[in-house]
Amino acid sequence: MIAATPWGFRDILPEEALVRERIARTVQDCFQDHSYLPIETPVLENRGVLEAGGRIADTPFQLFDDDGRLMVVRSELTLPIIRMVSARRGALSFPLRVRYQGTVVREQPRLAGRERQFTQLGVELIGAGGAQADAEVVGLAADAAEALALPGWLVVCGSVRPLRAVLDRVPDPALAAAVIDYVHENNLVDLDTAVSAAEQAGAVTPEIAAALRGIPRVHGGADALDQVDTLIAAAGILASATEDLRALTAAFAERGQADRLRFDFSIMNSFDYYTGLLFKVYAADQTECVCSGGRYDSSFDAGGEPLPAAGFAFSLERIETALPDDAGAAVAATAASSALASAAAGKKSHSDGTRASSGTPGGASCSSRPLRIAVPKGSLFSDAVDLLEAAGLDVGKLRNPGRHLIVPGGEDVAFVIVRASDAPAFVSCGGADCGICGRDSLIEADLGLLQLEDLQFGGCRFIEAEPADRAGEAERAYARRGTLRVATKYPKIAQAYYESRGIQADIVQLHGNIELGPIVGMTDRIVDITATGTTLRENNLVITGDILECTARFFVHPGRARLDPRVRELGEKLAAAVRKR
Repeated sequence: MIAATPWGFRDILPEEALVRERIARTVQDCFQDHSYLPIETPVLENRGVLEAGGRIADTPFQLFDDDGRLMVVRSELTLPIIRMVSARRGALSFPLRVRYQGTVVREQPRLAGRERQFTQLGVELIGAGGAQADAEVVGLAADAAEALALPGWLVVCGSVRPLRAVLDRVPDPALAAAVIDYVHENNLVDLDTAVSAAEQAGAVTPEIAAALRGIPRVHGGADALDQVDTLIAAAGILASATEDLRALTAAFAERGQADRLRFDFSIMNSFDYYTGLLFKVYAADQTECVCSGGRYDSSFDAGGEPLPAAGFAFSLERIETALPDDAGAAVAATAASSALASAAAGKKSHSDGTRASSGTPGGASCSSRPLRIAVPKGSLFSDAVDLLEAAGLDVGKLRNPGRHLIVPGGEDVAFVIVRASDAPAFVSCGGADCGICGRDSLIEADLGLLQLEDLQFGGCRFIEAEPADRAGEAERAYARRGTLRVATKYPKIAQAYYESRGIQADIVQLHGNIELGPIVGMTDRIVDITATGTTLRENNLVITGDILECTARFFVHPGRARLDPRVRELGEKLAAAVRKR
């Protein structure tokens, strides 16, 4: 038996461990310089207690202790700190500044190339609210990025307040919940569809609908705040919902780092947890953020009024990836230099003075390499090529690529030809910056990619079907054994369909000839796609349920959308081409 680690976990050998140690020491020294004190929390927590503080990130490890309590291996460190502060609130002095370093585990999709264990380095500022506290927290993250010499680092901010203010004007709770779900899923296409349907039905005003559709798409510099305020003012909301972000803009200008700050209102996750500012720190040409955090005042409700709180966490693993190969020596040298400079300048804790910025001027920038677009081969290929051409791209070599897998589309574009089902993985793992595939491929991949545009070709629908001469057999089998056997290429779509109907289903995943499942008696029904219904008729199958409509979509990695303006520009051009068609 090979002495291998479980999937998603790995051993760290001395050479890398030394680099990680130096990175962690640099970050912790920066936190200490700002008077943040160390704390530690247990690796196991009572699930019920943590759920009282907010949504728990998915964790693959749960167990019962000898008292019968359901325990979880921590999936992040903020909720345990909330639990600790709530339990000791009367004995603590506020504002409380704490720092931590710890290992966490999270569930990840299998075969997606992602680790399940990683190390967080973070801080929490508890008991201090308002613009000054936000500026302190975000400024500390910026100071840590400076101390690490992260190349071309950039802070990208959003806020839950603008969209929450608009949702308060939505009379239908189901629509409000759907909007929040689509925002959490980065699914702006279905968000547009749901809101437009509600507008047409008269459930919301055109101004409310425009704000719901528009706010998650706002991005850019300080002018993005004006765009948000214009949208919410048109919706009848008189008070600005961006005061905290405007104050942060002023604070970064005072620090001499105005060019390091951007805004993107697709960063609006966890409405049941965060209450205001959200932010992420990126390094040059890295699509995954190295740090994320925000304000979560409402999480404290034990023992009296909620306490204001904000914090963030760096990922040690992502810092490793973002730094050059000689990171250990570079970080150590930078840390020593920063310490000497601080001592010479008599630097104070929570300094609000101007700091010089390392790395690429203007923050994290798009790569100098061509924009890589994942183009699906197969049935979607021809329409995808036509639409890319209509958007102004040079597709001459793409129309007849021969055996080439990467085809140039001019000086600034490269087309990566992939299976439609593989396109999400290529974009998620950095093999492409953006891509085109069917809605079904994005659902099955479930990689949290940002869906920007419905391209309105490749239309088909997902259906449930059974042999025409076996009507009623599936129901009788379900009544007898309590489960329905279903063959499909699309297990997540099928499972979600049956769960939504309260039906227990045993999914049999096949990769071709799905129709054979019920024909040979292996399953009761199938879940598959159909465009014309010809294959169903030829195999004597009849539709027993409609599941969802499917068309091609343009999608990007959320991080790439925030760092590389070319992907947003391409999305706008594709949307304009769709409208013309």
